[in-house]
Amino acid sequence: MSVLLSILDLVRVTQGSDAATALQRAADLARHAETHGFHRLWYAEHHNMPGIASAATALLIGHVAQATRAIRVGAGGIMLPNHAPLVIAEQFGTLAQLYPGRIDLGLGRAPGTDQATLRALRRSPASADTFPDDVLELRDYFSNNAADQRIQAVPAAGTQVPLWILGSSTFGAAVAAEFGLPYAFASHFAPAQLHQALRVYRENFKPSGQLQRPYAMVGVNVIAADTDTEARRLATTQQMSFVNLIRGTRGLSQPPIDSIEDYWTPAERAHLQQMLACSVVGDAASVASGLQRLAAETQADELMLVSDIFDHKARLHSLTLTARNCSRSGLDSSGSAVDLAMAPGGVRTA
Repeated sequence: MSVLLSILDLVRVTQGSDAATALQRAADLARHAETHGFHRLWYAEHHNMPGIASAATALLIGHVAQATRAIRVGAGGIMLPNHAPLVIAEQFGTLAQLYPGRIDLGLGRAPGTDQATLRALRRSPASADTFPDDVLELRDYFSNNAADQRIQAVPAAGTQVPLWILGSSTFGAAVAAEFGLPYAFASHFAPAQLHQALRVYRENFKPSGQLQRPYAMVGVNVIAADTDTEARRLATTQQMSFVNLIRGTRGLSQPPIDSIEDYWTPAERAHLQQMLACSVVGDAASVASGLQRLAAETQADELMLVSDIFDHKARLHSLTLTARNCSRSGLDSSGSAVDLAMAPGGVRTA
């Protein structure tokens, strides 16, 4: 079995830095990922979160695509209830015209924010109820027949931007299966229904013009360092971010600390152990073997790596260690992602 490795970049704004620096680092990380053979880079729509600079997701994708040459770049994802499908089609159709064959569009049903911000976006919570219909409308805008439609999303017609369904429950799995679309599960922060959702997706999948067989991506937190001890220390940055989210004290990404036990309560620790259960933290060899185990357990076609590390150089080093050591352990960068309208290649795990 061969599994592609890709990256979800949260574009964290760190303490002592600013959003401009986070965006510059995103482009730098993208070039680094391309050099080391990762298959794709995704960015997620988050609003009203000072520590994440990816709210204007389509603009960020354009920024990164311009800074790279061949790596696939996309949304993981756009929270479709926040937008009219026509507007998203116009944005991603434009990206596809500028960077042909490189743009992905992952779609989520959650708002990606709080209810007050949802109202500021001028959207109703009921917008999520029309998610399946909105996905179909969006797909039509990208089709080869879109130029004959009364309403056109210029210049999206004929670009056939590949759609993905994102989710953390069986709902998204069922939608992806019904529409014959690839499915990405957010197990990097909500792993509870991972295996159940993958089963629903695979057992109910219907082939489509985009995809002939199921294609599943699994999210995983990956932090690699020269030693297990250093990797565990680097991981405290992400752990603190999630603790702060639970406490309702959103802020900037914090530098790692020596003992996370001094930061969280026992109840928070138990909660976080569930949320971050799908994590691989350690030296390069430990990370490679952990990713191989996850791929075998889930039979995933692709793993989406989240490396939430405070120091930019340490994060690049983590990705370097992951790519190099996985290659030594049987990774193959010469294959292709079958049945998808996507560029071939990328780091793989056997």
